Amino acid sequence: MDEIINKVAQSGLVEINLENYLPQTEIISLDIKPFLSSMPIDNSGNVAYILREKIFRNFVLQIDEKEFQDKYVAVFCSVEAIIPAWAYMLISIKLTPCAKQVFVGDKSMLEEILLIEELNKIELNQFANAKVVIKGCSHKKIGVNAYQHIASLLKPVVKSIMYGEPCSTVPLYKQAAIK
Repeated sequence: MDEIINKVAQSGLVEINLENYLPQTEIISLDIKPFLSSMPIDNSGNVAYILREKIFRNFVLQIDEKEFQDKYVAVFCSVEAIIPAWAYMLISIKLTPCAKQVFVGDKSMLEEILLIEELNKIELNQFANAKVVIKGCSHKKIGVNAYQHIASLLKPVVKSIMYGEPCSTVPLYKQAAIK
């Protein structure tokens, strides 16, 4: 009987799973829609949302900082409205003493930015002349910017970059042979 040989294990491929670099600290979304005033714009029930400074400031004062303690906060607006820059700044000033970081944008944007920050901390020397597979399947959604970023970081140091799973990869880059 022939012995089964694991060619993937013998290939020398190094796998990078971007899920391992996702932030471990909780990210909380803060929608400012409830801080806005709504006004009917026609008889069909359509409304417009506007920011009224005095009402908005009162809402911001009522934010319970304990809810955001040591967490990342993604501040966004779920309705179409013109929000002045100072409004986001006011929320940031309120939450900065307690939150780990305050970001204007949705949760997925913040998660991707934090992931890219973690990728920038990788000691690239460990991948010198390696054949790297950037894992394609993950349990959590990884944005395309993170995949692009890790490929850009790795290209100067690795022998090759592939995408997918070690048993089924898509080749992306192969270092030219030096003559």
